[in-house]
Amino acid sequence: MLDDSLLADLAADLPSAVRLQRLVRTLRESFCCGAVCLLRLRDDVLVPVAVEGLVREALGRRFEVARHPRLAAILTSRSSTLFPPDSTLPDPYDGLVEHQPGEPLHVHDCMGISLHVEGEPWGVLTLDALVAGTFDDASRTALERYALLVESAVRVSRLEQEVRALRMAHQGAVIQAEPGEGGDILGHSVVLQRLLRELDVVADSDLPVLLMGETGVGKELFARRLHQRSPRRDQPLIQVNCAALPETLAESELFGHVKGAFSGATAGRAGRFEAADGGTLFLDEVGELPIPIQAKLLRALQNGEIQRLGEDTPRRVDVRIIAATNRQLADGVRDGHFRADLYHRLSVYPVAIPPLRERDSDVLVLAGHFLEINRARLGVRSLRLAPAAEAALLDYAWPGNVRELEHVISRAAIKALGHGARRDDIVTLESEWLDLPHVGALKTPRDEESETEVRPGAVQALRHQVESAQRRAIRQALAICDGNWANAARGLAVDPSNLHKLARRLGIK
Repeated sequence: MLDDSLLADLAADLPSAVRLQRLVRTLRESFCCGAVCLLRLRDDVLVPVAVEGLVREALGRRFEVARHPRLAAILTSRSSTLFPPDSTLPDPYDGLVEHQPGEPLHVHDCMGISLHVEGEPWGVLTLDALVAGTFDDASRTALERYALLVESAVRVSRLEQEVRALRMAHQGAVIQAEPGEGGDILGHSVVLQRLLRELDVVADSDLPVLLMGETGVGKELFARRLHQRSPRRDQPLIQVNCAALPETLAESELFGHVKGAFSGATAGRAGRFEAADGGTLFLDEVGELPIPIQAKLLRALQNGEIQRLGEDTPRRVDVRIIAATNRQLADGVRDGHFRADLYHRLSVYPVAIPPLRERDSDVLVLAGHFLEINRARLGVRSLRLAPAAEAALLDYAWPGNVRELEHVISRAAIKALGHGARRDDIVTLESEWLDLPHVGALKTPRDEESETEVRPGAVQALRHQVESAQRRAIRQALAICDGNWANAARGLAVDPSNLHKLARRLGIK
């Protein structure tokens, strides 16, 4: 019965991700176990591709083979490996198996087998059960038989993608990579997958790309993906944080200088453009560049030439530009803070990076990634989320996006240990340890007084509504920036002195 089901899926015209997900679901039902996980091997790290019976955030985990002896044992054997219930080797899935709310459950039985495609290690297939004795020698033999079908499913998916890639190549496009090959950009939401397909298409060209998105969405990761998928992948990717460039040194940093060009220039030095010659130059926070430097940058983009500070002869460079900003550069052009000609040169292909709040349950996948990082960093046996904590993560708007999520998970893990959690146990993060701000926490007595004065059907004065919104925005920015007023002012795009004045007027200071 299982053979027929798997063979039917092999013959069916299904997307690769759907085929592999149906495969692990069928295996779980056949072996009557708690969870099945298919993991792809990438650079000595096992990446979950399809899971059934594990919590959603397990898809964001990354298992370093060297840190997980059970997975290492499975990977190094061509036959199936069965671990007894009393095995002393730590189980990577402890606390990650789906169950009803309550105490986290331990895995008792574990079995797995390595998978090989075209003679090369591809990954592993693992099965886990909560009841001791679920797996026996007959289960091991059955797993070895079904592993051949799993390897066939992987081959079919790979062949289908190669065929689609050839068809798309004739149309001047690039097909999406197979599941588990998204690099460090984690998530399975429709909006993210659509964006990745778009980036894969534009990556094959030399067009300048402008990545636009809120602070913390991970624009650097998308820039790296563009470079890695481009014909320049074997050449350098040079990153410049434009916001950190002092105006007096920006020209030298970008274009280089000759000896004696200015006080302290004791030797000639190449700039970032020359360092990126043949490759890609990533200008992060390009909206922060001073106007004089913008003019010199425009010349470099138009002519493919740069001139070292203090040098008369221009130098040719071959550089692909990727720029990123959290500002609305069109507004900067209108206000005279950004050159219109440079804006049009940089935004030949603008790409909007979606904020985390628009990526559905990707927040749990990313949370799983950060949980695994903190588990290894803190030396904890297992680190997972309580159901209430998962709900809180999904309900929050994430104004600081992925960066804020990373900080929230790290703080919660430390708080858990501070509340007496032991490193050798399964540590469950409760919702209150996430310390997420909510509407009630952002209100001041003045807000509450104003609201109590508003009768049903009455209209609150516009001034009061604007002030309430300003208070919420300032408190939210301060929460994201850990109380740093200068960083909060930068995020709010206001002058720091004006922010202090506004905060005092609103009763925040």
